[in-house]
Amino acid sequence: MPHDIMGKYAVFLDRDDTLIENVPYLGDPKLVKLMPGASTAIADLRGANFLLVVISNQSGVGRGLITKEQVRSVDAKMEELLGGENIFATYEHCFAVPGDPYDDRRKPSPKMIQQAASDLQIDLKRSFMIGNRLCDIQAGNSAGCKTVLLSLHVPTNEMQEASRLASFVASDWPKAKDWILEQASKHK
Repeated sequence: MPHDIMGKYAVFLDRDDTLIENVPYLGDPKLVKLMPGASTAIADLRGANFLLVVISNQSGVGRGLITKEQVRSVDAKMEELLGGENIFATYEHCFAVPGDPYDDRRKPSPKMIQQAASDLQIDLKRSFMIGNRLCDIQAGNSAGCKTVLLSLHVPTNEMQEASRLASFVASDWPKAKDWILEQASKHK
């Protein structure tokens, strides 16, 4: 996708309960199911020249419940279901468990977003973070992105605060995608 250096923009995406249905500590690619509307929305965002970057906490690795290879096999199946390889510009995974003193990249930290932005020369002010958890919205806000709370599977105890902090709350993928495209058109 052609971008000038200063004009790269991205949609950062949480994985579980945002792109695919959450199965705790998912390591089996046969269990991967896309969230409703995700496939069409991702195709439309790619068509609008957004770089797509997955930002995902995968603490099952740090807990010894799944391996990095299993996480990658799930990611590969997700890409296949979304239309093929290389849909995503990159993946940033944090494999640490909550409270790991040796890893400060876990969302709500913005560090995974910032690392991807640095590596890919992304303008964070023109970019978006989509997720279903408070930590996704906090990470996106701290990184300087606009944030979208996809309210399909938000934990009840996080809904009020996540809704308050998000730039936009979308009840489904089509609404999330339409809002992002509308916002992006204002900055062209």
